[in-house]
Amino acid sequence: MTASKLARRISDLGWQEIANQLSARGHATTGPLLDAEACLRIADWYDQEERFRSRVVMERHAYGRGEYQYFAYPLPEEIAQLRGLLYRRLAPVANAWAESLGSTISYPGALEDYLGRCHLAGQTRPTPLLLRYQAEGYNCLHQDLYGDLVFPLQATILLSDPERDFEGGEFVLVEQRPRQQSRAEVVRLRQGEAVIFAVRDRPRQGSRAVHRVMLRHGVSRIRRGLRFALGIIFHDAK
Repeated sequence: MTASKLARRISDLGWQEIANQLSARGHATTGPLLDAEACLRIADWYDQEERFRSRVVMERHAYGRGEYQYFAYPLPEEIAQLRGLLYRRLAPVANAWAESLGSTISYPGALEDYLGRCHLAGQTRPTPLLLRYQAEGYNCLHQDLYGDLVFPLQATILLSDPERDFEGGEFVLVEQRPRQQSRAEVVRLRQGEAVIFAVRDRPRQGSRAVHRVMLRHGVSRIRRGLRFALGIIFHDAK
């Protein structure tokens, strides 16, 4: 997929509806964002060790069953473009959330400026990652926090075809509401589609005021096949 085609796809997404979904539910799907060719090409990078800074086997840390690798800087051009363009569209949502929660935090309009803040705070390691799950793999509920600076939204793009490559492996989001039981959402993605979701918390309108609800995300058990996904996190890690 060319840079111009990817830019057009991102520009053509219904961003107002995405913002509405994020505010209402803490997550939103984009529809097809990457074509099948791009998905397969990115998934094939997994065995190219020179592209990555570290590899994590989930079972060793009780994170689940599967593994993932963090890209090294400089990021592949496609990943850098995705990260920058998505950030630009999501920064206004992040600022609106901060304002509704009474926070003084603000997010600049360009990713380079936000990463400058991260690097000054000692968060210099890139966080975009490739995830791979085989049959019986899963990812426990978690939050992707890598330091004091946390951009409140992130994205995951499904690279494998759920109709052909695997069964199971749905994206799961659990919202912990004050003085209520937790609420779970199961998101079934198509190949090349992204889910955008809250990293740690989001504002929710209550009967009297806005309050903060906490979220965690994971992946359900893979019943068959092989599942690849691309994670786009906007803050860097310590």
